[in-house]
Amino acid sequence: MDALTVAELKKIWEPSAEGRITRWNQVRPSFPDRPLELYGAGSDSGTFDYFTEAIVGRSGASRKDYNASENDYDLVRGVRNNPNALGYFGLAYFEESRTLLRAVPIDNGAGPVEPSAEAVREGIYQPLARPLFIYVNADSAEKNPKLKEFVEYYLNNGRFLARVVGYIPLPDEVYNIALTHFQTGKVGTVFAGSAPTNLKLEDLLQKEAAF
Repeated sequence: MDALTVAELKKIWEPSAEGRITRWNQVRPSFPDRPLELYGAGSDSGTFDYFTEAIVGRSGASRKDYNASENDYDLVRGVRNNPNALGYFGLAYFEESRTLLRAVPIDNGAGPVEPSAEAVREGIYQPLARPLFIYVNADSAEKNPKLKEFVEYYLNNGRFLARVVGYIPLPDEVYNIALTHFQTGKVGTVFAGSAPTNLKLEDLLQKEAAF
């Protein structure tokens, strides 16, 4: 296949697809009449929560008749060994097995985009790219010097350590702003209780947090 649209991903993974969308040509008539074998994150995984919200529209809403695992390496092996398989897992695990797997470009309306560090940094691999954050209790950080030291170490070095484990660092400006907010005791969020699935970091930086 050349690509999948977000609508087709929803058609594959939404709860109503369970036991019903079981062959590739049911996703798109031009696809081969072959079994659709699915692999994806288990329900205890944050990837599962994000993927279902981004693709299906509600966190936790998913068909259950697929090969589920919280171990991404199990998912990689499953997709690698099955020519009819489609799966989702973290980009770092795909990069480790790039020569053994084929990435499916995703079309969110602006044309197909392959998963890559560049696409994530440019904010065009949507809606399947997400930033990861830590949340710190302000009172605990003020009372616990070790916690304060750890958070400062994280914000100063996270951009370098992210590459070691195959993740994509945020722009330096994001780390610098977060460190300034932490050291000056600012609290709050720009998310207002929701988790946007079309987030671009440049848009995040322009938002005024509710402190």
